[in-house]
Amino acid sequence: MHKRRFLQAGLGAGAAAVSLPTLAQTSPSVRWRLASSFPKSLDTIYGGAEVLSKRIAQITGGRFQISVHAPGEIVPAFGVVDALQQGTVECAHTASYYFVGKNKAFGFETTLPFGMTQRQQNAWISYGGGAALVRDFLRDFNIVSFAGGNTGVQMGGWFKREVRTVADLKGLKMRIPGIGGEVMARLGVVPQNLPGGEIYQALEKGTIDAAEFVGPYDDEKLGFYKVAPNYYYPGWWESNSMYSFYINTKAWDALPAEYKAAFEAAAAEANIDMMSEYDFKNPAALRRLVGAGVKLHAYSTELMRAAQEAAFDLYAEESDKNPAFKKMYESWSKFRTEQQLWHRFAEHTLANFMYANPVRRPA
Repeated sequence: MHKRRFLQAGLGAGAAAVSLPTLAQTSPSVRWRLASSFPKSLDTIYGGAEVLSKRIAQITGGRFQISVHAPGEIVPAFGVVDALQQGTVECAHTASYYFVGKNKAFGFETTLPFGMTQRQQNAWISYGGGAALVRDFLRDFNIVSFAGGNTGVQMGGWFKREVRTVADLKGLKMRIPGIGGEVMARLGVVPQNLPGGEIYQALEKGTIDAAEFVGPYDDEKLGFYKVAPNYYYPGWWESNSMYSFYINTKAWDALPAEYKAAFEAAAAEANIDMMSEYDFKNPAALRRLVGAGVKLHAYSTELMRAAQEAAFDLYAEESDKNPAFKKMYESWSKFRTEQQLWHRFAEHTLANFMYANPVRRPA
């Protein structure tokens, strides 16, 4: 049985048997609107909010409904934080690093360049104190946050021409958001922060020379390979990319306890489900892209080292002047070091062996 159908049959039926009579008799009808920062065409990312909405409706017997809205239906893709603060919508599905212009501390919940893997980020958020730090920071913005999906390590973007050295980046106009964009700027790039639905047109018109988004499945759907055939890896600025469910604090505080529990459970499911779906879809998409003539390139060691140096210089500088950033960075950095110490022994060693020594036997 397909995983989602299994969960729906098991969790949905179990919840109905145990909870629905009570919910139906005592709980109010609640209707929320969720503003997504992602276009509907990107079914895996946009779908994270739909997983949340459907599961909450199932758990509560339809008493708690959340309608999901694409960018432009209520607010623009990058307008969700302002909309939450103003009470225009009750919740949103977004990437925190879109808002580093407000404060660079917004970057931690999504990712920092040369940061942690998806598993490590989940561990920091869930057990390493990350969630408490993020929520303490977001309190000033009247927002409550829950992890809401992840892409894992991303690809390194699409370029119209090859980039072999740092010098090749000088003056290049590239769509790249967040702190990754600021690191690229230190290497000579002119970063642009564009929503996913606007990237292809900008590439096609020559408004930008390069763009990064997620990985093979989404990038193929957006058609970047048609106008920028050089596909680089890895996306060092997104060793993972955690998305977030943001909720207006007043709306959250007004929810009954059982609805809060339903939201937390549904968000946790959506957070894990997205990564699994990408792991399923990306291999076949990468094969199709290569078959269509896409040229795969690894970033040079020179470029990677320069980017890493620039990134950690930025973190040190920001910590000196931004108390919110420093507070999160100290926790994030310590946790990252401990995770790397562990993962390099078991996970990394085994993976490197298997990649270097594939089994040569017929299926």
